[in-house]
Amino acid sequence: MGTGKQQRRGDTRQRIQEVALALFAEQGYEKTSLREISEKLEVTKAALYYHFKTKEDILTSIFDDLTGPIDELIEWGHEQPQPVTLETKKEVLTRYSDILVDAAPLFRFMQENQAAMRDLKSGESFKDRMLGLHEILKDPDAPMADQVRCFSALFTMHAGMFVLKAAEGDPEEKRKAILEVAIELVTRAHAGS
Repeated sequence: MGTGKQQRRGDTRQRIQEVALALFAEQGYEKTSLREISEKLEVTKAALYYHFKTKEDILTSIFDDLTGPIDELIEWGHEQPQPVTLETKKEVLTRYSDILVDAAPLFRFMQENQAAMRDLKSGESFKDRMLGLHEILKDPDAPMADQVRCFSALFTMHAGMFVLKAAEGDPEEKRKAILEVAIELVTRAHAGS
């Protein structure tokens, strides 16, 4: 376990990430300044610079922290026996659903800041991760319709976080319903191979 000073430093870093992400989602990435982030945190710009030099540094650190589990999932998927079984594909979707719960603020940011995401290296790396998951879900020689079903399963999970956010109901029940639909899409694609 770290010293008290190391723990405070980690807490400050996390607070900066949380506040910045909230401001980016609320005001837009381009319209948020480091000054506004420091003011919201009630710290000096110098204290903010100690942890992050730019807004992109903050965003990159958020992506790295929240997408690390996605990288681990892709690695796990690639380690599974080939050809990938339907059970493995279902497990990938189930684990991804769990990851999305923790990454919801990041996805909200990405949805609200699509133009900025195209220009940031974090956006490109996220696209690569989605393609990595897609490669595990689809069979190598799958017909185009089945490839679309597999990609749509991932899109369903992302879109479901936003579309159902305002819908009445238990969040866990909504998450399970989204997962069920994604699994149905991948199951149909798998049956087509």
